[in-house]
Amino acid sequence: MAGHVVSTVRGDFTTVAEHMPASHRAHREWTPAKLIAWGQRIGVSTAAVVTWQLERRPHPEQGYRACLGLLALVRKYSAERLEAACTRAMAIRAPTLRSVTNILKCGLDRQPSLFPVAAGPVIEHENVRGPHYYH
Repeated sequence: MAGHVVSTVRGDFTTVAEHMPASHRAHREWTPAKLIAWGQRIGVSTAAVVTWQLERRPHPEQGYRACLGLLALVRKYSAERLEAACTRAMAIRAPTLRSVTNILKCGLDRQPSLFPVAAGPVIEHENVRGPHYYH
C-alpha cells in the first residue's frame, strides 16, 4: 500500500510511476511525437485524428487511450480502411475513436466521398450571371 501527496492544483496529477500497474507504465513509452509519427505513416487523415486527440485534452497523455485504440483498429481492419475512415471522420468533424470505429463497423469508409467533385460542363444560359456579374 502506498500513500500519495494530494495536489493543491485543481485537476493536477501526482502519480508515482513505480506505483502504476505494468499496463499503465507501458503507456509511458508513448509520446505525442511518436503517436503522430505513427499516424503519419498510415496517412494524412489518421495523423490529423491523432493530433486532434492529443491537442483537445488538458494533458496529451489523456488522448493516448484513443490513439492506441486507433492502433488496434489497424490490426482489426487495415491501414487503408483506417485512413479512409479517418478522412470521413474529419469531413464530418467527428474525429473521435468512437466515430472512426463506427465508420469502420458500418463500412462507411467504403462508401463514396461525402463531397463529390462537381462534374460536367458549366451551364451556359442567359439567366446564369457568372463571376463577372459580381465584380
